[in-house]
Amino acid sequence: MSRGGEHEIVVIEGDGIGQEVIPAAVTILQAIDDVSLSFSKKQAGDATRDDTGVALPETTYEAAADADATLFGAAGETAADVILPLREAVGSFVNIRPVRAYPGVDALHPQTDLVFLRENTEGVYSGHETRLSEDLSTLTRVITTSASERLAEYACSYVTERSIDEFHIVHKANVMQETDGRFRDAVSRVATSSNVETTEVLMDAFATRICLNPTQFDVIVCPNLAGDVLSDLAAGLVGGLGLLPSANIGKTNALFEPVHGTAPDIAGDGIANPSASILSAGMLLEHLGETDAATNVQTAVESVLNSGPRTPDLGGDADTEGVVSAVLEQLQ
Repeated sequence: MSRGGEHEIVVIEGDGIGQEVIPAAVTILQAIDDVSLSFSKKQAGDATRDDTGVALPETTYEAAADADATLFGAAGETAADVILPLREAVGSFVNIRPVRAYPGVDALHPQTDLVFLRENTEGVYSGHETRLSEDLSTLTRVITTSASERLAEYACSYVTERSIDEFHIVHKANVMQETDGRFRDAVSRVATSSNVETTEVLMDAFATRICLNPTQFDVIVCPNLAGDVLSDLAAGLVGGLGLLPSANIGKTNALFEPVHGTAPDIAGDGIANPSASILSAGMLLEHLGETDAATNVQTAVESVLNSGPRTPDLGGDADTEGVVSAVLEQLQ
C-alpha cells in the first residue's frame, strides 16, 4: 500500500501485445511529475505458466492484493486462470468499461459516449462447470442478492456524483427468471431507495438498439457475461477494442486493464495501439485521487487520437512508440 504519499503500482504485462502496451502506459505514468508512483513488475500468463507451471504465481497474487493498484495487460490461453483471481485479489465487485467515440477516429456512431457497470464476481464466470459424461457438460450460473445490491449501490453513487438522471438495467429476466429476475429486482430495489431512476431493457433488444442509436444510453448496469459481450459489441461502434480501457474496482484496491486482449496476430510487430492501456492508466490515476493528472492523460490521448499519429487499426501507419511520443508531447 502507499507509503509516505507514494502510490505503489503492480505492473503485469502478461502475453502478446500486453508486453508492448503496458510499458507504454507506464512510460506515460512516469512522465507525470506531480504524482509519486513506484512500480513493481510481476509475471502472469501463458509464458509464466510455461516457465513456472502456474499462470498466476502466488507472489503476483499477493503483490496485487497489497498494492494501491495494478496495471495488467492481457493473458492468452490462461486468461481465466489469471484475470479472475486477480480481480479477486483486489476485491473487485464492479467492472467499469467506458465506450466513447473520439474526434478524428472513424466511428459508426460518432456521438457514442456511455459506460458499462458490470457485476464482476459471479454469473456464469463463477467457474462452476462440470463434465458429467462424454455427451453432457453443465454450467451453474450464480446470482446473489448481496452482489447485485452492491453493484446497484455503486451505480447509484456513480450516476449521482456525475449528475446523471438514471441508468439502464440490462438483463434477460424474461427467460432466466430466477437468476436475472433476482438481479433485476435487487438493482431496482436499491435504485428506488436511493431515488435514482432506472429503465429496464432486455439484453437482446439492447444489442439491437445500441447499434441503431447508442445515444439513447448513458450508464448501463448488467450481469457479468452480458456486460462482457455487450461492451465488446459497443466497441465496434467507436473504432474497435483498441480504444476501450477498463477498471476492476474493489472497496480500496483496483485493477486496470485494456479490453483488447493479447492480439497475437500483431504481437511483436510494434504497431499495437496503446490508447486503451494509457486510458486505463488514466482511470488508475483517478482511482488514486489524482484527478488533475487523470484529466491530463485523458486529454492528451484524445488530442493524439484526433490529430494523429495513429496506429494501423485506426487507419494510420504509426507504431506504438510513435503514439507514445505524441502523447508525451501533449502532456508536456
